[in-house]
Amino acid sequence: MARFDIRRHLPVSHRHAISMFTKESMKAYKSLDAYKTVSTQKRTCPLISVQPSRGLVDEMFQIVVTNLPPSRMVTLHSLLKSDNSIWEAFGHYISDEHGTVTGTKDESLGGTYKGKEPMGLLWSMRPVPGSQQGLRIRKMDVFTATLVHISVYSEHLSEGFSQKTPLATSVVERWHVAPGVKRINIREEEVQGTLFLPPGPGPYPGVLDLWGAGGGLIEYRSALLASHGFASMALDYFGPKERRWQDVDFSYFEKAYQILNNHPVVQKDHLAVLGLSFGSIITLGIVAYSKVIKVCFMVYTRTYLSVKSFTDVPKRPAGESGASRNAVRSASGMSESVSQRCLSDTVSAAMLRPMACAADFEARRARNIDKLHVNKENQVIHRDIFSTPSNPPVKVDVGRIKCPLLLVTAGDDQAVPAVESAEDIEMMMEKAGNRHLLEVLTYPGAGHLIEPPYSPHFCATNFNLQLINQRVVMLWGGQTKPHAYAQEDAWNKTLAFLSKHLYNSILH
Repeated sequence: MARFDIRRHLPVSHRHAISMFTKESMKAYKSLDAYKTVSTQKRTCPLISVQPSRGLVDEMFQIVVTNLPPSRMVTLHSLLKSDNSIWEAFGHYISDEHGTVTGTKDESLGGTYKGKEPMGLLWSMRPVPGSQQGLRIRKMDVFTATLVHISVYSEHLSEGFSQKTPLATSVVERWHVAPGVKRINIREEEVQGTLFLPPGPGPYPGVLDLWGAGGGLIEYRSALLASHGFASMALDYFGPKERRWQDVDFSYFEKAYQILNNHPVVQKDHLAVLGLSFGSIITLGIVAYSKVIKVCFMVYTRTYLSVKSFTDVPKRPAGESGASRNAVRSASGMSESVSQRCLSDTVSAAMLRPMACAADFEARRARNIDKLHVNKENQVIHRDIFSTPSNPPVKVDVGRIKCPLLLVTAGDDQAVPAVESAEDIEMMMEKAGNRHLLEVLTYPGAGHLIEPPYSPHFCATNFNLQLINQRVVMLWGGQTKPHAYAQEDAWNKTLAFLSKHLYNSILH
């Protein structure tokens, strides 16, 4: 059949017009068709994946960015809000030939961390520019997640992130408690603390968790220990009666130990003591001298005891002012009389050994006050103020310890002479014949505040000097990358040590 052509039935004058219309329509149609082809193609936008998106704070995650152009410069950025402060970290990357950046295998070329550091976006965090000095993140409500925003930005950025629009963002939940962990308030026999129990009926080995001289009830480490299968009791030993450091005595810890040991889901007589900073002095003392506390294992980080003289302590860090009494007074606002009541009050093990001579303690305090220093950043350095007693009565007799001991020591501790103290402990235990019970972990470049893994490095923070009721910025020491390594390695080895000496003893 012949094709019907409407133009044959139209006047000649109209045929040209319809022919022109048809040609123009076809051109427009072809243009529209081409437009449809472009607009319906699958558009690709950068995507960021963080797995697991919900996990414990000591758990590693993996970041993958996809759908980038090949060899594209991008910045990975993390943001965390804690109380009234905001923290951030960032790393500079270049996408591979597939347009992908993988945090576990690609290297950061710059930023707050460099190299192949899968968790660098957490441990290198610092307060955003313009924040006040001396900030520290301490999780107070462990049953709420810490939210971390992980974003990818175009180009290599080092500032102004709040004024830029990210290519993609993912929100990660970091928890201190695993599902099923229980929290129990302890208010018995004047003991104030919090017991965290792992999920299930138990029984579980127990850990008495002792923090430092800052005071307060700090729960996040105990919550994390419970998440790993240990019934852990965080203890507040200043708050119940507003005690001072020198008021702390054995009986309080013995009562706490009995409460933990007698709990129905705690495996009786399968306990450990974990002490940090000032808590390490208490840990050594109660284990060495108490007739009530009998633990299977103890872990502690740093001590204040050393047999060496202060002339043997390494030189102060670069930039330290070498301040005397007058410099301390002018830089930190402490008067001379106040300084004489300062940190040396925490030095002696006299509080742990009642027979120590109070007069000798007072003389030692007065003698060492000139060793309190303030650096150019107005940060207090007090490692040198701790007396290093040569007479045995003011030292804990670690030769009396009869359980395994793990000692974690920071090589750049600016709060206490930790390395010298560890060497003294090792020497005393060698002489006493119980050196085989001691394992020492020393971390060069780490500072005093060794926290759980992937916590930011807190080099200097606000600190309340309890004896003078004054707030200063205390220098704790450490460099960010080696400190991060110390936190991860020490925590993993602590968990392994606890499992070896507590769980193995239960099974056998």
